[in-house]
Amino acid sequence: MKNHGSYELTDLRGVMRRWVSGVAILTAGNQVTRRGLTVNSFTSVSVDPPAVTVTLANQAKTRQVLEENGCFVIHLLREDQVHLSDLFAGRIPEEGDRFASQEVFYGELGLPILADAAAYLVCRVIHRYEMTNSTLYIGEVLSAHKTENAPPLVYSDREYRRLMR
Repeated sequence: MKNHGSYELTDLRGVMRRWVSGVAILTAGNQVTRRGLTVNSFTSVSVDPPAVTVTLANQAKTRQVLEENGCFVIHLLREDQVHLSDLFAGRIPEEGDRFASQEVFYGELGLPILADAAAYLVCRVIHRYEMTNSTLYIGEVLSAHKTENAPPLVYSDREYRRLMR
């Protein structure tokens, strides 16, 4: 592993596995070219003005589509949507289009929106920070939609988790 000063990347990965994050799917594109992937490097950075961040690997096909149109949708998943998370993470082999088995509609910007998500945000890229292997995007939230009041799907230490109630 690559050494970064006083630690190895394996150390950093071990520490970050202790962080609990929500699970979301980012989609980009349109009715002709649509892409999506599961992300957990997503967070709200400001409510006023409304802004979020998300990081995508530079080689991701979804990143290429996002770069072309500059907009994306973040879908927040319910705790019962492990299958959907795994599908968009590439853990379930799909034949072609990951969207094929999902109900999809196209919002005000023509972006693909997963109808079954617990909530979603329509965003426009306002800043990007390219790194060696990934790019951090800051997105202005153009609209926010809550479809269900359900517990979120969360992830920690390489496993899906449930929140205690």
